Amino acid sequence: MREFLFSLVYTPGVDTYMDAFIESESLRSEAIVSCLDTDKFWRIERVTGEPGALDRLDSLLLDETLDRESISTRACRSARRHSLLEADDRSRVVYTLLSDVSYCDAVPFITVQYLTGGTVFEVVRTHREARWRVLMQNDEKIGMVYDTIGARLADGIEFEFGHLEDATGWQHELLSSRQVRSEQQQALELAVDRGYFETPREVTLDELADELDIPRSTVSYRLRRATAELAKGYVEEEY
Repeated sequence: MREFLFSLVYTPGVDTYMDAFIESESLRSEAIVSCLDTDKFWRIERVTGEPGALDRLDSLLLDETLDRESISTRACRSARRHSLLEADDRSRVVYTLLSDVSYCDAVPFITVQYLTGGTVFEVVRTHREARWRVLMQNDEKIGMVYDTIGARLADGIEFEFGHLEDATGWQHELLSSRQVRSEQQQALELAVDRGYFETPREVTLDELADELDIPRSTVSYRLRRATAELAKGYVEEEY
C-alpha cells in the first residue's frame, strides 16, 4: 500500500468550518472518510476541544446546508445527512453521509476520479491546517490527483506537499479495535475480495447473496453491521 500525505492551509474567512478551528486553537478534528461510489461518501469525525469552543461549533457540525467538503469556490451538489453519535463536555462524534453527488470539489471525490482499489482517507484539522492522508493500492495516477487538487483550490487555501511513500502506521487499531461477528466478517471479506467496494463495483449484492447462499437482504444487513462495528471501534479509540 502507498500513502500520499499533504496539507491544505486556510486563510481566515475562506471556509466557515475551518474558521472555527482558526478562532479556537483548542479544537482538533480527526476523521476517516471513504467513498462508497463516485456519488456517495461517508465520514466519521471526532472533534475535541474546550467546552465553550465545542458549544460554538455544534451548529456547524450538524448543519446539513453547510458545505464542509468543497475546496473550491463551487459548492458541492449533493444531499447531506449528519448524525450525532456521541457527545460530552470535551468531544463530539458525528457521522456524515453525502449522497446523490452530481458535482463536488472535495478531496475524496477528486481522488477517486483517478484512483481505484478501495482508497481510504484520513484528515486531521487543527488551527489553519487540514492534513490529509490518502491510502491507496496504486499511485500511478497520483500526479493527476495532485494537479487537479492544486488547480481547484479556492484563493486563500495553500497546498503543502508532505510525502508519497509506502504506508506505515496507518490506523492499525481501526480493523482490530472491535470484534466483528463471524458471519459479518465472512460477508465483509467476500465483498472486499470480489470488489464490492471498488469504483465501479465489480460485484452486486445479488451475486454476493448467491455465493453465500443467503438472501440479498441478509448480505446487506451483515455488511452494514460489520462496517458499523468497525466505525464504532474507530471513534471509541482513545486520543
